[in-house]
Amino acid sequence: MQFYTTQNPQTLPNWAIVVSNVAGLTEVQINDSHPGFQSLVDKLVTEIEPGVFGVKAADLCSQLSVEISD
Repeated sequence: MQFYTTQNPQTLPNWAIVVSNVAGLTEVQINDSHPGFQSLVDKLVTEIEPGVFGVKAADLCSQLSVEISD
C-alpha cells in the first residue's frame, strides 16, 4: 500500500518507509502484512456504514502524524 503526503514525516514505524520525496511530494510505502501494521488496523477499524467495516484514511494518517488533503 502506498500513499502520498506533502509533509515529510519525521519518524515512521518500521512497517512504513519513505520511497521518494520529489517536488515536495513524499511517497510512503506501507508493508500491510507486517504484524505491527495489522495490530494498528485492528485498533482503528470501525463500522463505516451498516455492515461495512474498515479504517478511515484520516484515522490512519493521524496515527502516522501526517495530514491528508483534498
